[in-house]
Amino acid sequence: MTRITTIGFDADDTLWHNERFFRMTQDHFATLLADYTDRDTLMARLLDAERRNLGQYGFGVKGFVLSMIETAIEVTEERVPASVIAELLAAGQEMLRHPIELLPHARDAIAALAPSHRLVLITKGDLLDQERKLAQSGLGEMFDAVEIVSDKTPPVYAGIFARHGEGPEAALMVGNSMRSDVIPPIMAGGWGVHVPHGLEWEIEQAEAPVEHPRFRKLTDLGELPDLIGWIDGS
Repeated sequence: MTRITTIGFDADDTLWHNERFFRMTQDHFATLLADYTDRDTLMARLLDAERRNLGQYGFGVKGFVLSMIETAIEVTEERVPASVIAELLAAGQEMLRHPIELLPHARDAIAALAPSHRLVLITKGDLLDQERKLAQSGLGEMFDAVEIVSDKTPPVYAGIFARHGEGPEAALMVGNSMRSDVIPPIMAGGWGVHVPHGLEWEIEQAEAPVEHPRFRKLTDLGELPDLIGWIDGS
């Protein structure tokens, strides 16, 4: 078995909390629009808008806020009060200012693996927001490289692992999203390690490739160094 030389880490909801702030904003959104539609209908309409807009706005807070505004206009038949739009913009700005909260074992796992492996942060979303979060996390200097991408696909992973290592066959990606962090690196020829967060955006959900020999699921990042040691030692 090829030894792992490069380890990719997802950022949001793998190293630090993220989705729960989106859920809190969605709760506020539902309260603001309660006079126009029920929560379930509103959330379904919002998800549809997010799916439609990914190709234009990409991933992250800004696209989320624009999708909320679009949904508010639709469900109110263009009668949404300006005050509601203002509150949605303020909620997005608050999300962009929210302090970083590291997940359990994130710092320890990175510190344990940094001396022996190339570590690459691979994340998608707003460039400025992701740079801010990485700076606030205190983890930036522990990574050998940072890749902020528009989407995570097998060719993207293949290119990253070629630039920062010996290719995908000697690389492992760890993250909370089955769709973005696990399946594409496996398709590229690497390892995909799933560390569930508990809150997952519907767009990021996918079936686990449980039969694939390069798929693993961990309870938390504290188990990652032992997994790497097992792969490298086998």
